[in-house]
Amino acid sequence: MKNKFYAYLVNGKSGVTDNWPDCQKLVSGKLGAKFKGFVKKEEAELWLSLGAKYEIKRLSVKDGIYFDAGTGAGNGVEISVTDKNGKSLLSKVLPKEKINNRGFCLLEKGITNNFGELLACKYALEIAIKDNIKNIFGDSKLVIDFWSKGYIKKDNLPKETIELSNEVKKLRYQFEANGGAIELISGAGNPADLGFHR
Repeated sequence: MKNKFYAYLVNGKSGVTDNWPDCQKLVSGKLGAKFKGFVKKEEAELWLSLGAKYEIKRLSVKDGIYFDAGTGAGNGVEISVTDKNGKSLLSKVLPKEKINNRGFCLLEKGITNNFGELLACKYALEIAIKDNIKNIFGDSKLVIDFWSKGYIKKDNLPKETIELSNEVKKLRYQFEANGGAIELISGAGNPADLGFHR
């Protein structure tokens, strides 16, 4: 997901720019400068108001289900589905042996991060439908705007990805028909964020 706003703190002065080159001019070469990219201006402003601390991961406080996938642990693709406090919800849809000690599900080798995002979205939808939860949040624009709606380039992807996209499309239709909504958020505002993507 591409950042659109950049918060900065330099020599006691802070603000938000709407592009990286402007922020870069303000922070480049400045000792102790802090900066971070966000999808929404409100998130950038909130991060600054909380002290511009890099360790702040959870800027979102909305009730709902959050999902993510990541590859940086070095074991392949992991997925995460949590509540707003970062508590794993995967045990509601997966057997315990599929979930590791950190609350994540490790997928088979050869699986892509995008497939992991789509699978995490599927599990989030299943939990939301089962528990009558109306809000789902994720940071994958590809999955939220395209693949979960069935918009997928069938010539370029494995059969399993296409089949999963069709399955998720049906779940999303059911979820939205009952008043549910899926919202795109930044990784910085995602309690499920695995922190393993660029």
